[in-house]
Amino acid sequence: MPLVLALLASYLLGSIPFGLVLVRLAKGIDLRTVGSGNIGATNAMRAAGKPVGLAVFVLDFAKGWVVVFGFAGLLTGSEPLSWPATACGALSVLGHCFPIWLRFAGGKGVATGCGALVAMDPRIWAVGGAVWLATLGLGRMVSLASIAMGLAFPVAAWFLTARAEPTTAAALLALLILVRHRSNMARIVAGTESKIGAKRAAAPGAGGG
Repeated sequence: MPLVLALLASYLLGSIPFGLVLVRLAKGIDLRTVGSGNIGATNAMRAAGKPVGLAVFVLDFAKGWVVVFGFAGLLTGSEPLSWPATACGALSVLGHCFPIWLRFAGGKGVATGCGALVAMDPRIWAVGGAVWLATLGLGRMVSLASIAMGLAFPVAAWFLTARAEPTTAAALLALLILVRHRSNMARIVAGTESKIGAKRAAAPGAGGG
């Protein structure tokens, strides 16, 4: 029963759409109707500015961190690299991507997944973060940087921990990032994906994150 409660709480916390709430409070607009239409930090930054975008990232990141350290630890007595903690982290990411409050149409799970991985082992996130920065610097596309970071996570998890739990979690996160970035990958191939410093798009589907 404690594990069931932890999993349910992880999903419900993950499903809180902080981007949608903060942009509505700051600008009075529905984040789903501007930019890429995504409820994550990147689109929130486009719609409401850097402070709001940063706040959304921190809150979405915290959703993943809290469930691994908090719910899994307090309710099940599990350590961060255990299967219960991994399951809680996964449910939080799924909650962000498929929130019940928004008819299961949510974000892409990058920030929440990063928070869960930091709670498991910060070194995994550090390697992925370095890949993200390098890719962003070279390509100036947040979506491409997120995809590259996702692919780096399972490799880093295996070499740094040699444990199945974080490696499995990182691999599932990488797969989810790829699936949730399908439209971005199509635009990257077509050469139409938005880049840092480019003019903001006005309609959903035109942006990267």
